[in-house]
Amino acid sequence: MAPRRLIRKVRARARGAWMGLCLGLAGAGAGAALGCTAPPHETTQMPETLSAPWPGPGGLLAWYDVPTTRYPHGVLGDAVEATQLHAYASDPAPLCATQSFELPPELVFEDTAPRLADLDGDGTPEIIVVQSHQRLGAQLAVYGVSPDGENLRQIAATPFIGRRNRWLAPIGAADLDGDGRMEIAYIDRPHLARVLRVWRFEGGALSEVAAIEGLTNHRIGEPFITGGLRDCGAGPELITANADWSRVIATTLEAGTLTTRSLGPFSQDAVTRAMACQD
Repeated sequence: MAPRRLIRKVRARARGAWMGLCLGLAGAGAGAALGCTAPPHETTQMPETLSAPWPGPGGLLAWYDVPTTRYPHGVLGDAVEATQLHAYASDPAPLCATQSFELPPELVFEDTAPRLADLDGDGTPEIIVVQSHQRLGAQLAVYGVSPDGENLRQIAATPFIGRRNRWLAPIGAADLDGDGRMEIAYIDRPHLARVLRVWRFEGGALSEVAAIEGLTNHRIGEPFITGGLRDCGAGPELITANADWSRVIATTLEAGTLTTRSLGPFSQDAVTRAMACQD
């Protein structure tokens, strides 16, 4: 069994818990009298891609759907990727309304799950994804609700890497340097270039503000991304491995410069401890 399919089976067992959560959120909305017979994400063919729920107003959930094999890169353990992005906010969306976006034939969502972050400071989250082009490889993209509120739209994106079967692995989004503006960090080509890049979201656009070589967070075939974003009280840190997977690394952004420090020898347990501020 391919690794990502095993993850799908495990996560499918948790859908009952997600249903209870989503039904509870729906009951709190203005349309509670109408309610939902089932939350929209229960019908997805890709339940393993369900995001963690947004903790703020609306309880937004996002997920991918409609699997395809039209881009058989297989970097995440199988050749199945997604073609649609969906989001559902239980309050105040009536009748469990879902906003959606379908990619054109040359693109797929080559990703583990959508990520939610309030990038523009309006109190509601944007959706951060990885999408890949048949000829040009991956890019990081930001989606939000369209002005009419009916569907999702792409707000901003980084350039494509430029070559088929070239991928990027997100780390997280936060105000990394404390200047009040939000940044998104990812590893560009974690199996080849191993470059950590930081892009700032401002005025509805993304601009690169820093990069550093020699870091990675993914190995070919793994259905997960290693590390992530933590804040142990001194500000956000980006947790990854070094290029040869021998050390756990914490990276910070200050005055446009990325600085790294080793947290000790690498193991998945060591990464788990680091993410829990127990290093």
